[in-house]
Amino acid sequence: MAGPRHISVSEASRPVLPRHAKLKYDETRKVWVILAPERVLAPDEIAVEVLQLCDGIRNVGDVADQLAAKYAAPRDAILTDVIAMLQDLADKGFLTEAREKTA
Repeated sequence: MAGPRHISVSEASRPVLPRHAKLKYDETRKVWVILAPERVLAPDEIAVEVLQLCDGIRNVGDVADQLAAKYAAPRDAILTDVIAMLQDLADKGFLTEAREKTA
């Protein structure tokens, strides 16, 4: 049985939630959660915003650019924080990297 694929998050990474994990809004608790088999994670508002941009198309640099423009904040600081947050989620199995599509 194959275990989770560990990734090293960088600016060029194109992160995405793995098939077994879903980001959903829990109407009962009024919070966003990541649902995975036998696990639930309630990310904070910032993490939710980052995760909503992790579509497997944008890379981490694109995410940092978008957040830096939205919040008029230093891109380098945002990039450092986003990489650290995504690496933590990847290490816990809540994030993977999009694979190139082959023709």
